[in-house]
Amino acid sequence: MSLWIIFTLLAAFAQNVRSALQRSLAGDLTATGASYVRFLYGLPFAALYLFVLLQVTGEDTPQLNTTFVLSILIGGAAQVVAAVLLVRMFALRVFTVGTTYSKTETVQTALIGFLVLGEVVGPYAFAGILISFIGVLALSVARTAVTPRAILTSLGSPVALMGLGCGAGFAIASVCYRAASLALEDNGFAVSAATTLTAVLIWQTLIMSVWLGLRDRASLKQSYVRWRPALAVGIASVIGSIGWFTAFALENAAYVKALGQIELVFALATSTLIFKEKTNRAELLGIGLVVAGLVLIVI
Repeated sequence: MSLWIIFTLLAAFAQNVRSALQRSLAGDLTATGASYVRFLYGLPFAALYLFVLLQVTGEDTPQLNTTFVLSILIGGAAQVVAAVLLVRMFALRVFTVGTTYSKTETVQTALIGFLVLGEVVGPYAFAGILISFIGVLALSVARTAVTPRAILTSLGSPVALMGLGCGAGFAIASVCYRAASLALEDNGFAVSAATTLTAVLIWQTLIMSVWLGLRDRASLKQSYVRWRPALAVGIASVIGSIGWFTAFALENAAYVKALGQIELVFALATSTLIFKEKTNRAELLGIGLVVAGLVLIVI
């Protein structure tokens, strides 16, 4: 099995764990504050991971360049904006419509990756991305009253535009992180990925610290008071991030993000096996399509 597949599966699983841990902070922090602890408490572990890699591999400290810095600044900011849009959609009653449009992230990643890096997606992989995308849409509306027609007719509405913007933000971030890792061509993929991750977390921690300091000081304070559960979120988050960033350093970001959708299958399996929630036909159809698409991508 290719290394990028292993790291992507690790990332998807760890992200599912992180999401579950973040729910324990919901009572004390806003959604934005809960996202902030991912960066704040993940940063020290990312830096430690980079330090250990440099000692083990014997590689020199990466020499940063303009492409790397610009990719980090753009990608890190794009991810924060996407996260804010996602949080904003949580406050809307038509949340499902917005999140459904945000799932275009994988398709947008393929397009942006081609425009920025010139990376072409093969026909079978592109078919796999589209099939898994349809499966994700089925999973998104499986437990709601929202119909496919309602989603299509909402195109152009503010919530649909927010969803598309959210997907675009995550897509831009993914491509930028791959570009940053590739820019450190004098280092191996592991050190390049770890350097990119550490730099991104420094930038995002700075952005979010300023944002919360100006807009939500209560959550900023609670992020330090509730350091024990927040630390667990940070650890799970950085494990997932190591997986994502290493996979980006190894393979086309479109393939990585598409395969990463297996997280939805992990989440549904958790709700079924642990919380004993029943799975309906639409969810089974969605899982089948996601898995079929991912098989095409892997092949």
